[in-house]
Amino acid sequence: MADVRWIYDLTIFLYAASVLFYLNDFLQSNRKVNRLAFGLLAVVWALQTAFFVSQAITKAYFPVITLFETLFFYSWVLVSLSLAIHYFFRIDLLVFFTNIIGFVVLVLSMFLPETPIKAVSHILTSELLLTHVTLAIFSYGAFSLSMVFSVMYLFQHKMLKERKWTPLLRRLPSLDQLEAYAYRMNMLGVPMLLLSIVLGTIWGKMVLPEKFLLDTKVFFSLLLLAAYSFWLYKRYRDTWQKRRLAQANILAFALLLINFFGVNTSNFHSWW
Repeated sequence: MADVRWIYDLTIFLYAASVLFYLNDFLQSNRKVNRLAFGLLAVVWALQTAFFVSQAITKAYFPVITLFETLFFYSWVLVSLSLAIHYFFRIDLLVFFTNIIGFVVLVLSMFLPETPIKAVSHILTSELLLTHVTLAIFSYGAFSLSMVFSVMYLFQHKMLKERKWTPLLRRLPSLDQLEAYAYRMNMLGVPMLLLSIVLGTIWGKMVLPEKFLLDTKVFFSLLLLAAYSFWLYKRYRDTWQKRRLAQANILAFALLLINFFGVNTSNFHSWW
């Protein structure tokens, strides 16, 4: 892996530069800097893809098992979604805020081993498990974007309420658009998370003891699915104000972070 480590290091350097250029554009509305930031982000995506493929070839499995691998893949998903959103919707501020998350996630992976301390068994590399983890990370990516939309909604709502007319407001979609985008992202994330849990349950029934259903991470994953499903239900019934929906969406994402980083208490959900 050492021979491709330079790709990983260069990715972090260029990603940092891209985020800084986006920050400059955020503060000064500089379109030339914005284009440069986007160009660097496209290069970051290409480098991440190359590094990910090299890992898959070297390890002979889809690399989403260890914490390093899942963090790297999560960051890649966020960059990919950012590029797609930029192409279809041109929401520059969303790209900036999303890639703050993506960059932080990638930096966290720097402090982790690229390969597990123990050899990865054939059980852990089964197609069911790899699909389970992959779908979970994609759902987390969708929920991340939904959270960013909600943060932007609350920010714009506050600015309008206080009658603070700034140039930044002109770069934001309308409140209705922001709320609709958050809803669509959750509509994508919930089915993927549900399918991920179903596949994980099938895999668990095949290779793990019955008590795996009592595992802390399984419980929190079900709680997370219930939280986002309840959010969709309240949004469909239109019984909550949109500002309250945005706040609840951010709280649901906080639960996601707890599930991803804070719950790691079993042998089969251990990162090490």
